[in-house]
Amino acid sequence: MPDNTPLVRVEALKKHFPILRGLVIKQAVGQVKAIDGITFDIMRGETLGLVGETGSGKSTTGRVMLGLYPATEGGVTFDGVKLASLTGQELRRLRPRMQMIFQDPYSSLNPRLTVEELLAEPMLIHTRMTSAQRHDRIHELLQLVGLSPRFDRRYPHEFSGGQRQRVGVARALALNPDFIICDEPISALDVSVQAQVVNLLEDLQEKFHLTYLFIAHDLSIVRHISSRVAVMYLGKLMELAGREDLFNEPLHPYTQALLSAVPVPDPIVEATRKRIILKGDVPSPAAPPSGCVFHTRCWMAIDRCCREVPEWRQVRPGHFVACHLVNEAPSTPQAPAKS
Repeated sequence: MPDNTPLVRVEALKKHFPILRGLVIKQAVGQVKAIDGITFDIMRGETLGLVGETGSGKSTTGRVMLGLYPATEGGVTFDGVKLASLTGQELRRLRPRMQMIFQDPYSSLNPRLTVEELLAEPMLIHTRMTSAQRHDRIHELLQLVGLSPRFDRRYPHEFSGGQRQRVGVARALALNPDFIICDEPISALDVSVQAQVVNLLEDLQEKFHLTYLFIAHDLSIVRHISSRVAVMYLGKLMELAGREDLFNEPLHPYTQALLSAVPVPDPIVEATRKRIILKGDVPSPAAPPSGCVFHTRCWMAIDRCCREVPEWRQVRPGHFVACHLVNEAPSTPQAPAKS
């Protein structure tokens, strides 16, 4: 069970990628604002779900949190330590406690290495285990993720997609981490396999008291696995709340639109409920709209939304939102169209 002490704290985090032009002398002519000032905490032992459309900055957030990309502004604090203040050696000593499960199990595993070599690599870098100790640990990891220890001499191409992702989970567990970022770990898998991987992640969390940031598109999976859910759009957080609070009474128009697209397994409810159809496309992160970045697609936007960036504020205990109209908007707005 999660407790109330934050393991990870993200404060005013920004990541802007320069747009370069020129064949010989590269000049920055603009910026892609992949992350633009987000703030949130992840409590020990909890799973924070991070959802949003493609290009909203979810995966970039995970990579900046692990230090794979340097932050443009703001910072990440892990277990009371500011990562930006660490030297290379200090960060290397802390890195075993923070791991990542990647989205594509077909490209995230080196095809030239056997499973034994893949799992031994982090141990060779970060520990002083003997060869026998590494061998025993690899067999233990394979059993933890539901694979036979006899598979240790196989190559990635000899496995199915679900088995490859289990190898990816075993690699993330190799150094006994506290925090794991799951970057859409089931999106490349068959539906029949997705539930198995999600159940595996839940079992491992309970056994080792792991903390997850679970990045995904599938809201039904996020509702199942997450303790709290954060909604991201065009590099900014729109809403963050406990799972049931967010799914039962979303406050931000973008969250309401996302949830209206989730099918309900009740034909009577499905036939009568209204779906919110967003108009237009997601703006470019290289030229985001002024004010609220969602105002160009929001059916409730007013003039203030075009001019002022909404403040990220707590409107209820544990419920954060960035919207000028959150106190004025009805809990279930009138949708502009039906499905």
